[in-house]
Amino acid sequence: MCTALRWLSIICLFLCFTGCAASQSGNADLAKGSVTTVYIVRHAEKGTEPANDPPLTPAGEQRALALRAKLKSKPVAAIFTTDTRRTRATVAPLAAALKLTPQVYNPRQLTELATQIKQTYAGKTVVVVGHSNTILETAEALGATRPVPTIGDAEFNYLLEVKVPAQGASTAKATRYGAGQK
Repeated sequence: MCTALRWLSIICLFLCFTGCAASQSGNADLAKGSVTTVYIVRHAEKGTEPANDPPLTPAGEQRALALRAKLKSKPVAAIFTTDTRRTRATVAPLAAALKLTPQVYNPRQLTELATQIKQTYAGKTVVVVGHSNTILETAEALGATRPVPTIGDAEFNYLLEVKVPAQGASTAKATRYGAGQK
């Protein structure tokens, strides 16, 4: 009887260890296959005064609500914004709906932002709010090709979706959201 119990214990331990190893291997494979999704938008329509940091116009406030409607069902883990009134106001409704505090980034350090997103938010969804002269560059910093050649000064409705796989090339696509979609 003792021999039978001993063998049963050995078999149970063997199954436990091989099951744990398979589970850990499965988690490693999941991490290798994970894709980070980054939504990048330009701030919404802005006023003209003060010239260096104007607030959103009523149309911009509506676009900020449209951004919330578009992304509130996504599993957003983090929001990044530059430190201007217009970018913070653009993402404020979404941040409130998701109960997230936006993190401020320096638009002159897009490589560092991309590295932080890839390392800290691998396999998750992130939103980045920038400017007409930074959103395409942010997609490039994440390893994707520009999905459109340029963003004009009067274009506020682009939503870029960048997919960053754990291995391989990033991809980006551009859609439009809110009023003034084309």
